[in-house]
Amino acid sequence: MRRLRFVLMTMCLAALAACGGFKPVDVERDALTRDMRAQGSIFGDSITIGGDSPAGAGGPGGIAVNGYLWRASLDTIAFFPMAQVDAHGGVIITEWYSLPEAPNERYKMQVYILNRELRADGVRVSLFKQVQGAGGAWTDAPIAEGSAARIENAILTRARQLRIDSQAILN
Repeated sequence: MRRLRFVLMTMCLAALAACGGFKPVDVERDALTRDMRAQGSIFGDSITIGGDSPAGAGGPGGIAVNGYLWRASLDTIAFFPMAQVDAHGGVIITEWYSLPEAPNERYKMQVYILNRELRADGVRVSLFKQVQGAGGAWTDAPIAEGSAARIENAILTRARQLRIDSQAILN
């Protein structure tokens, strides 16, 4: 009985093994894979050191926003403590920060990188201000006209400098 069971199991396993065959798949002929390669990756096409990515996306690969705008934004507002930094979404949100010369005022900033190209409308800054009252409570206060635009211009200027520097290294 045992011997018969062993022989039957061996024959079943042999028959099962014969059903499957090894046929390597040609990755380039697979239409889905070919389409996916043509679209590229959300993580970038390759890692580059200084310079544009091969796809011409306008910045180093690996992030979903313009690399120069991203680095310039971080450089420009580096003195603010960061609350949230999302390179793939292009969002930088800071904590409240008080300047040493004005401890009764505090500022908070939100920077949005809007696309992968280095353009003037590729960055948007929202600036918030609060003033501490006599009782110690913080209340919202108006921002000086053009403050957010000045920060946007500083970010754009720094991004252009980074791009020029990276192109000079490559040449």
